Amino acid sequence: MSKTPFLIAVTFALCATTLFADHAEARERSRAVQRTAQGGSVATERSNARFDSQRQRTWQADGQGNATAARNGSISGANGGSAGYEGSAYRNADGSAGRQGSAYANGPNGGSASTRGGISRDADGNVTGARSTTATGANGNSYNGSTTVSGGTVSHTGTCTNASGETIACPRGH
Repeated sequence: MSKTPFLIAVTFALCATTLFADHAEARERSRAVQRTAQGGSVATERSNARFDSQRQRTWQADGQGNATAARNGSISGANGGSAGYEGSAYRNADGSAGRQGSAYANGPNGGSASTRGGISRDADGNVTGARSTTATGANGNSYNGSTTVSGGTVSHTGTCTNASGETIACPRGH
């Protein structure tokens, strides 16, 4: 009896086992959940050949009408891009509430964007808030803008510049 077919079969089995083991290790997931009568949290992570990501949420309430929550997350792509966010919110028994947050994105070819802001309402119903946004394209053109709200009035300013820092007209979306 020839040993060649047996050796080929064993070699194939070893190679297949190695491929499947590598493939299985290339994917990872985890999740953790905690809950209590007053709050809880959830955290997840995921990793594979295309991206790595994580996100978390927490919340808490005191049973008296006051509550808070927060969340964040990020992702990194295999091609070099990345993005993330974070935010929080609250509500108080007196009717006041608010939230704040930020986010960013970095493209694999050099573009980037970020935003940050918050808004709140006091116990009398007065709303104030602000948000700022910055974006830069891979070609160096950029946008800087801000929006505010106070006393029922919303105002916005925005400026676009080219790679040399000269002010240019901001393009409109399609």
